[in-house]
Amino acid sequence: MPAQTRDPLPLDAHLCFSVYSTMIAINRLYKPMLDELGVTYPQYLVLSALWERDGQTISEIAERLALEPSTITPLMKRLEAARFVTRQRNPDDERQVHVHLTDKGRKLRGNVSCLTDALLAHSGLKAPEMIALNKQMQSFRDALVERGEE
Repeated sequence: MPAQTRDPLPLDAHLCFSVYSTMIAINRLYKPMLDELGVTYPQYLVLSALWERDGQTISEIAERLALEPSTITPLMKRLEAARFVTRQRNPDDERQVHVHLTDKGRKLRGNVSCLTDALLAHSGLKAPEMIALNKQMQSFRDALVERGEE
């Protein structure tokens, strides 16, 4: 007996499209503010990882952001050229490059609250609602990653 065919779902019924298009909307909202701060969104994510824990290796940052180290390296070069970070090879293992925030990179952290403020203002959500939505998305992501590793 042949498999039953169904009409494809409309685009807006695809969760993956909702997540993707939401990310595009967030990037558009953040872009003018990030431009003013002198960083791109991917650079902001790298800095956020370093604000959590300074001195990480490029591999650790890549893992935290679910990216390949080869994707992180060009971002680091630009962040270093802008004097937000410094890179230092591990003398015991030349393959490891540790990244440290500069004073300029640490000071930038105090200027990024505008991103959260803008997201709250434009979404109409209250902080507790945003936190709950974020936790739900993290749980969803973690379940997909966990089941993808089986």
